[in-house]
Amino acid sequence: MGICLDELRLFVVRPTLKQLRAWSPGMEALLLGTAAQESELGFHLKLGRRHGMGIFQILPSTHRQIWDKYLINFPALASKVRGLASQRDFLQHPHAELATNLRYATAIAWLIYRAAGVDSVETENLPKMAKLWKKHFHHGPSASLRDFVTSYSKLINPDQSTASAGRPAAGTPAAGAPAAHNNTAAANATAVKSDTLLIEDDEMTPVRGSSPRYTAAGPVQSTPRGHLRESRNPQTAR
Repeated sequence: MGICLDELRLFVVRPTLKQLRAWSPGMEALLLGTAAQESELGFHLKLGRRHGMGIFQILPSTHRQIWDKYLINFPALASKVRGLASQRDFLQHPHAELATNLRYATAIAWLIYRAAGVDSVETENLPKMAKLWKKHFHHGPSASLRDFVTSYSKLINPDQSTASAGRPAAGTPAAGAPAAHNNTAAANATAVKSDTLLIEDDEMTPVRGSSPRYTAAGPVQSTPRGHLRESRNPQTAR
């Protein structure tokens, strides 16, 4: 059992995004879905050497890249993010903040999406959110788009999943149901089927560059869009 969803939403994700002037219902949903998929809303904070840290399972290398490759171009934003971190512990153990500082970890998770050009997200569009997570955030081959949808449906929006399970199948109207209601139910069932096909089609066609590729780099260069690459800057690499 991870962190209570409502508490994580109201005391961590939403105020952090609002402080960074980045809140929207869609971005909030994407970050909650990411936490649900990566750590079951904080049930795990560290799974092993190959995994990241905290509720978003962010890799230390990705953490460095956010600072060295992205925030270096936005000093005002960097100051806001630094203000969310601990005053002293961050200087000695910066990556530990990803596991112990929920608001700081949320800011870094948002920056991973922002650095990839994700500025807006359609609210509750699960197939789209799953694709954004898979392409820009997930750093391993062990999970699929369907896993994201399943985690979101189970941990973020369980009521809708339960309601969907209790509805009659498409093409089988309930006894005595009005025609208009039946048409709406059929339309909803078609939309759900379309979303499923979208997920299946995307899983069958691998997205090129869907996971970060870490390559050696020279001096720090500006890369405001696309995947982040591991920094080899001796001043920041730890």
